[in-house]
Amino acid sequence: MRTFTYLVTVICFAITLTSCSTDSLEDTIETDSIAMVIPETKAIETEILELINQHRISIGLNTLVNHELIKGQAFSHTAYMTDINEVNHDHFFTRKSYLVTNANAVKVSENVAYGYSSASAVVNAWLNSEGHRHNIEGDYTDFEISAEQGEDNKWYFTNIFMKK
Repeated sequence: MRTFTYLVTVICFAITLTSCSTDSLEDTIETDSIAMVIPETKAIETEILELINQHRISIGLNTLVNHELIKGQAFSHTAYMTDINEVNHDHFFTRKSYLVTNANAVKVSENVAYGYSSASAVVNAWLNSEGHRHNIEGDYTDFEISAEQGEDNKWYFTNIFMKK
C-alpha cells in the first residue's frame, strides 16, 4: 500500500510541476528585453554629445562612443525626473549596477541638469562646474544623453559616462 501511495504522490507532484505555469523561460526573457525603452535621438542630444567630444578633443582626450544600453538607462532616469518634476540622481547605483552587469562597465558617472534651453547652455554649465567637468573629462570610453521636456516645456537632461 505504501508503494502505491508513494507512486500516486510522485505522479501528482510531477503533473503539478509541469502544468502549473503558462510562463516559459522564453516569455520571461522576452518581457525583460522589452522593458528598456530606447527612444529616437533628438537633435539637442546629438549636439550635446558632439560638444562634449569636441571639448575632450580640445584637451587631448579620446572621444567617447555612443552606447545603446547607456541610452536606455539615461532615458529611464530622465523620464523619472520629468514625472516627479525634480532634477536628481535618485537610483544612480541601480543604473550603475545595470551597466556593470550588462555592459561590462568598470566605471560609471552621470551628470544631470534642468532648465537649459540649448545644448551649448547645458554643456557650458557642466564645464563651469568642477564635479560635472570632472565627469566630462574623465577616463571613460562610452557615453549617452537623454533630454526630455517636462510639463513646463523645460528640458531635463541625464548624461551617463562609462568605462569598459
